[in-house]
Amino acid sequence: METITANTLRAIRFERPDYIPVVFWINPACWHHYPRDVLIDLMADHKILFPDFDAENEPEVELAPFERRGAPHTDAWGCVWQTTDDGITGAVTGHPLADWSDFEGFVGPDPDLTNGVLSIDWAAVRDRVVTAKADGKHYTGSLEHGHAFQRLSYIRGYENLLLDMADSEPRLRRLIEMVETFNAEIVRRYLDCGVAMMRYPEDLGMQSGPMLSPDNFRSYIKPMYEHLMAPAREAGCLVHMHSDGDIRDLVADITISGVDALNLQDLVNGIDWIAANLKGRVCIDIDIDRQQITRFAAPEQIDGLVRQEVEVLGSRQGGLMMIYGLYPGVPLENARAVADAMERYAGFYT
Repeated sequence: METITANTLRAIRFERPDYIPVVFWINPACWHHYPRDVLIDLMADHKILFPDFDAENEPEVELAPFERRGAPHTDAWGCVWQTTDDGITGAVTGHPLADWSDFEGFVGPDPDLTNGVLSIDWAAVRDRVVTAKADGKHYTGSLEHGHAFQRLSYIRGYENLLLDMADSEPRLRRLIEMVETFNAEIVRRYLDCGVAMMRYPEDLGMQSGPMLSPDNFRSYIKPMYEHLMAPAREAGCLVHMHSDGDIRDLVADITISGVDALNLQDLVNGIDWIAANLKGRVCIDIDIDRQQITRFAAPEQIDGLVRQEVEVLGSRQGGLMMIYGLYPGVPLENARAVADAMERYAGFYT
């Protein structure tokens, strides 16, 4: 999702898009959990969801270093990732600052070379921005998934980080400054390349409630968000924020930082709650349920869920986008039902 269309820009800006922007993302692990030909047929049959699909050139599955089973990966911050299934993002099992005694001499990565987890060729990024514009599309930049709160937890360990916040550990402020300074350089470079939108993805929510208290979010994380989003807004670049989990207690503080589009999960936050608190204020990039309805229900119930979200959250003016992530375990008839419904209701307001 490095590029977006003019229609997506209109949806985010409430400028009467031609249709609701819809994204169907196939997790890399799906390609060895499902028959490949079935996934190919799914893509071929849904031209709205997969407009660039070419039956003559089947998609190549390329795994990130932290998605490879049995191959621990150490990222540019010194955090060690491991996964048990090819294609599924691993968990951090090695924290370089699990002990604060290792802090002296600890340095962050070089933003000229990496976003923290993957290498970056900034000249190539600039070329892709130009190419996207020539193709009538718009390139988007992104910080790494987990750029702020999660990066701190990767470095220190989740429990250690929460105790640091509770204890007002002075070295934590220095670590936050280091992480923020690095991310600010990534943002600056993307803006210099002329991206149309900056993405700020990380997960802040659990199944019930956020992973840190609202007070600690306001004290330690919200200022990072504000400092990192401000340059994008000043440059006229759209701001997109993502978080999985229940983030209702944090939404007001997240959106006040200057977010144009917020990607959040539907059922864990509640469709009606999302409508009451976000509709018309920011563009809702709704993440369609992957835990209950699409995993266990019948296709007609899946159709009903997608239609409900469009009716409750959508508007002819825009302000709604939809994304679904297919992961192993979802029945293939249900995956097709999701794709059918997304295409069916994308034009609901046209």
